[in-house]
Amino acid sequence: MRAVAREPTPLVLASASPRRAELLARVGLRFERRVSDCDETPAAGEHPIALARRLAQQKAEAVATPDAIVLGSDTVVWCDDDLAVLGKAVDAAEARAMLRRLAGGVHLVTTAFALTGAIPTEVHDVTTRVWMRALDDAEQAAYLASDEWRDKAGAYGIQGIAAAFVTRIEGSYTAVVGLPLAEVVVRLAELGVRGGA
Repeated sequence: MRAVAREPTPLVLASASPRRAELLARVGLRFERRVSDCDETPAAGEHPIALARRLAQQKAEAVATPDAIVLGSDTVVWCDDDLAVLGKAVDAAEARAMLRRLAGGVHLVTTAFALTGAIPTEVHDVTTRVWMRALDDAEQAAYLASDEWRDKAGAYGIQGIAAAFVTRIEGSYTAVVGLPLAEVVVRLAELGVRGGA
């Protein structure tokens, strides 16, 4: 008797982020997108890594379905000297303050990802250390005028103009973009979800 090939479990990305979708598509993963809307306010005294993990899980569980593996993710930019979390700037003034805080120093970026739905919920995290060079007033002004800071944790995206600000990273580049791709791909493959060429 001939074995019937089992259909792979569908993958759902619980994110509106074009960067996360692009990373998954780049490695040939097929997925559906379902946007989850969660309050991203840190709890009092919540550690940045715990925040990223909690939000990734909440985003995944908000759109979970038992017939698919749902992937949720969250990225937190933070400073380890005082555990200050730099979220998405609400305006250019806040973006400028964040840029001044990060420029000329070292900060951390934690991206957590959660998998749930057709499997018991699991959460993973990857933290990357990022060095950013000092920026003069003209560079800061030009960057803020570009509007590229909008909707990005820490008011910058390493894959855009701000790539010229980053002198070194220690860890996962794609995690700074928004998804630790190597870790996600390995775990999904273990669960039977693989990309194509």
